[in-house]
Amino acid sequence: MKVAIVYASTTGNTEQLANAAAEGAKAAGREVTLTSADSADQQETLSADLILLGSPAMGAEQLEDSMESFFSGIEGSLSGKKVGLFGSYDWGGGQWISDWSDRVTGAGATLVGAVKAQLSPDDAALEEAKKLAGA
Repeated sequence: MKVAIVYASTTGNTEQLANAAAEGAKAAGREVTLTSADSADQQETLSADLILLGSPAMGAEQLEDSMESFFSGIEGSLSGKKVGLFGSYDWGGGQWISDWSDRVTGAGATLVGAVKAQLSPDDAALEEAKKLAGA
């Protein structure tokens, strides 16, 4: 099984979750591609059996710019795909992950889970990210 993990990170918090997801996928014996959103290949990502996307919440609970651009590019091709989401936020309640989840399911994908961490991910969030990759 091929897992594509694409993320954006401004402080390193979301990158920690991405690395944990990659660890979980490798431990499950899966082939993993781990890429930042600004250099990810859309077709390669869409060819994966499981797509995991990560972004910090920015501004008024929005996706980070490079992830918004990447996600907008693949959003119309997600029907029938398995997608998981992860990311970190500072203030607010993490509404961006709920909004993003709605976009994923609205595009026809199966949402396998969503992991959010306030600021630096704790052990529980990192463990959830590892499990997300085993979906």
